Amino acid sequence: MKAFRSVLCLYSLLCCLNCMPTAGIRIFHFGPCRVSMSMTEIRAGFNAIKANIQARDHIRTLSILSYPHSLHKVQSSDRCCITHHLFDFYVEKVFKHCQTEDLFVNRKISSIANSFLSMKRNLGQCHKQNKCMCGQESSEKLKQILENYEGLNVTSAAIKSLGELDILLDWMEKSP
Repeated sequence: MKAFRSVLCLYSLLCCLNCMPTAGIRIFHFGPCRVSMSMTEIRAGFNAIKANIQARDHIRTLSILSYPHSLHKVQSSDRCCITHHLFDFYVEKVFKHCQTEDLFVNRKISSIANSFLSMKRNLGQCHKQNKCMCGQESSEKLKQILENYEGLNVTSAAIKSLGELDILLDWMEKSP
């Protein structure tokens, strides 16, 4: 009988733990698409390298992600599309060109890149199901981001874009 109570108690504890949300994991809604991610983990990784990366950015007259083509003015119908393309932008252009001589920084960049790759895949599936439509506004904003990026040399553009990652993270967290 004691063994049965112990097993029942252990089973109850496991059920309770299984029902609890994982720390830091949140579901983000980008239009009709949903992506779960640990923003806490991504932010911690970025905050650990932010000062290092931003100190490497010597171009102060240009921003890749911010005003006047701000993400904060994207209509909800375009959120999925622009988010999908921004994940693709960071995975395919930014993270690939942000290698430093500091192994700690490189590990953090790699960790953030892996999180973005996972989110990109999830939104890619939604995009393939035609749930993630791209409107004129998102196309124009993405075009401007790419023009800003391509106006710089590859390394400078990647460092600047990584240094502005908090702009993207703030925007994602404010998504409805």
